Amino acid sequence: MKPRTTTRVSLTALLGTPVTDARGHMRGRLKDVAVTTGPDGGRVAGLVLKTREGLALVPSQDVMETPAGTLELRSGVPLVPLTDEVIYLFLQQDLIDRQIIDINGRKVVRVNDVDLEWMGRGATHLLRVAEVEVGLSGAFRRIFKGLLTRSRLETLSRKLSANAIPWQFVDVIEPDPARRVKLRIEHERLADIHPSELADILEDLAPAERQAVFATLDEEVAAETLEEVEPKLQKALLEKLDDERIADIVEEMDPGAAADLLAELPEAQSDAILEEMEPEERQEVEELLEFDENSAAGCMTTDFVSLGLDATVAQAVTALRSFEGDPESVTEVYLLDDSRVLKGSISLARLVMAQPETRLNVLSEPRVLFCPADFHQNELAEMFDKYNLHALAVIDKQGRMVGVVQAEHVISFLREKL
Repeated sequence: MKPRTTTRVSLTALLGTPVTDARGHMRGRLKDVAVTTGPDGGRVAGLVLKTREGLALVPSQDVMETPAGTLELRSGVPLVPLTDEVIYLFLQQDLIDRQIIDINGRKVVRVNDVDLEWMGRGATHLLRVAEVEVGLSGAFRRIFKGLLTRSRLETLSRKLSANAIPWQFVDVIEPDPARRVKLRIEHERLADIHPSELADILEDLAPAERQAVFATLDEEVAAETLEEVEPKLQKALLEKLDDERIADIVEEMDPGAAADLLAELPEAQSDAILEEMEPEERQEVEELLEFDENSAAGCMTTDFVSLGLDATVAQAVTALRSFEGDPESVTEVYLLDDSRVLKGSISLARLVMAQPETRLNVLSEPRVLFCPADFHQNELAEMFDKYNLHALAVIDKQGRMVGVVQAEHVISFLREKL
């Protein structure tokens, strides 16, 4: 059995190619390439021809490339008029100049061309999509097409730095009527991207693409990403979602960030979202909404690890393992009495080096820092700077611990003032 041979050709070079029948009679010119979506995504379903009668679709297996570089229809192939009922991704119409997400590069890129491959005879589909070009070579071909011969254009463009994305990583966003295109983002790959990088990607996308990509994220990833974007963009990302879906996302957010988000929304919408939330998460957020946004309580999180005065290191480790908040936000474990009055704190570094049976009150810092709930953010910033803090406990008027202000919130506040 002879090995299958392939010939690479760009979409730009292929467009406009004359299409003849087996006798050499002109039937039209190539207008576009139709690609399937869904489970068979990427398979070239047919070639769109521009004929005297209009646009026609020809199955890809019924078209051959000739040695002269033209396209030839197999004998007896009818030209079927292209109708609106046909649902394909058209490479020229739907992909060229569109924005897609380069997962590996953590950035938004523009499609300049598409590389296709002619497979050797005997293949199920003679033409297949190989890569999407987002670099200079594709742009060069499009600029100089018509000024250079096809072979010369291909030769020169291949000498330029190539930047292509394999087709298996490219997918169409089906629900979007504009049929935007993105990279297929699997949950495992999303886990490798930091939420701040996802936020940057969303900010770079056009509104339709941005909305469609955000809708594909699961609740946990969407929540983490939402915390990283500006309030104006937060509202834009949520405006097309129903209240139940928003509630699912908000429940996964840090309570302080969730309260900040809901405070930016119209009161009626905020109340509707709260109604959809689980009782425990709703209560936490509602309590935070009552505070002044410029106070310590207004920017604190209620997610922290606390134990009783008689707890041991082993019990603290168990509490840390069962903590449902962001583990990266935990820098200290707090000691509270039966009335939840703050009595001490232990850094994770001291906790790790202690024996499991050691009582936490032995390891507790001799002087624990805290601030009142109505402490203004300007005063918070001064305190964080003075003591070089990573986190600061917040107490109410009765001395009960109600939350923690983290350094990242103070940094965000200071950046807004610049």
